[in-house]
Amino acid sequence: MDFRTTRLVLLFVFLTSVAIASDPGVAGDIRAVPPKKTEQLDTLTGNLSQQLITTFSIVAYDPVTGDYGIAVQSKYFAVGDVVPFAKANIGALATQARGNPLHGPEAMKLIAKAVPAQQVIERLLAADPLASSRQLGVVDAAGRPATYTGDQCLPWAGGTIGKHYAAQGNLLAGPHVIKAMAATYEATSGDLATRLVLAIEAGQAAGGDARGRQSAAVLVVRKKAGYLGLNDRHINLHVEDHVTPIRELKRLLNIRHAQLAAVETASYLDRVDGAKKAERKTLIKRARRAAERGIRLYKGDDYLWWLTARARWMDDDRAGAEEAGRAALLLSPSWTRLPEKTRAELGLPETLVAALRQSDGFRALWDSLATKDTVE
Repeated sequence: MDFRTTRLVLLFVFLTSVAIASDPGVAGDIRAVPPKKTEQLDTLTGNLSQQLITTFSIVAYDPVTGDYGIAVQSKYFAVGDVVPFAKANIGALATQARGNPLHGPEAMKLIAKAVPAQQVIERLLAADPLASSRQLGVVDAAGRPATYTGDQCLPWAGGTIGKHYAAQGNLLAGPHVIKAMAATYEATSGDLATRLVLAIEAGQAAGGDARGRQSAAVLVVRKKAGYLGLNDRHINLHVEDHVTPIRELKRLLNIRHAQLAAVETASYLDRVDGAKKAERKTLIKRARRAAERGIRLYKGDDYLWWLTARARWMDDDRAGAEEAGRAALLLSPSWTRLPEKTRAELGLPETLVAALRQSDGFRALWDSLATKDTVE
C-alpha cells in the first residue's frame, strides 16, 4: 500500500472513529465489559498491578497464504515477549490484560485437536483463577475467530470479531479503538503483516492505550519460512521501547520485506545459468523486479544493491548495474577489501566486479575505497 492510500485509509478510520465515539449507540459487535472493583482479585493474587498488560491487538488468518499473525502495541515494555503466540498451519493467540504465556502452547494443542476457537478460550479459562482479568483473541486452524474480555479488565475493555480475525484491547481510549482496527484491517489489502500493522496504527490514531505507548510487535508464521527453512517465523519483529513504536515497527517491517525480496531475487538469479533461453529471460526479469521492489522499501542494504546490479547487468542495463554497484560500495566500502573467494561466497561474483570495473568511473571509486592492507 502506497503512502497516499495509507493516508486515505487512516482518514477514513479517523472519521469513522469520531462518529462512533460521539454515538454510544453505534457499537456493532463490540463486546465490552463494565468496570468492577478488583478487591476480590487482589485478595486472591496479591498486588500484581505491575504485571498488567494494558494493550490492544489483532489476531488474524490469511486464507490465501495460510499465514497466521498477531500485531500488538502497549504502554508496556517488550509487549511482544508476552502477548503474541502462533504456530504455522495451526493458529494464533493473543493473551493480554493479565497475560498468561502458558495459554499459547496450550491453545495450539487444543486447536491441533480440531477444537474451535471459542471452545479453546472456554477450556483455557475453565480452571483459571484469574479468568475474570484475562483478555484473549484466538484464530483457529479453520480461520474461525474468537475473543474474550474478563469482567475485571480495566475499562474501556472489549473486542470484536470479523472474517478470520479478532481485535481486542483493554484500558483503551474507547470502543472506537477496536472499531478503527477492524475497519482498517477489512479495508486494506496486501500481505498479512502489513495489514496487521496498519490495523494497530489505526487503533493508535483512534486513541489507543489510554496510558500511552511504548512497545509494539508483529508475528507472522508460515511453514518453514524462517531462517534457512529451519523455523516458521516468517515475520517476527519487536520494538521494545520507543516514543512511536508503531512507526518504528513499520520501518523494521520494510527492512524485513526488503530482506525477503533479496532472498527472492537470489533464488531467481541462481537458476539463470541452468535455464533455457526463454526461461532465462523470464528469471532475469523477475529477479530485477524483486530486487528493485526491495530497494524501494529499504535503500540501506548493500547486499540487495549488489543483487540489483547483477540483475540489471544480466538484463543488459549496464548503466543501471553500475549505479547499483556504486550504491553498494558507498554503503559498505569493505567489499573492496575482501578476498575474491569471500566476496563470491557472500553473493558477489568476481565476473560482475570485473564487468563493472570496465567503467572508468566505477573502477576509480573501487580503487579509491580499497586499501593497501587488503585481506589476502
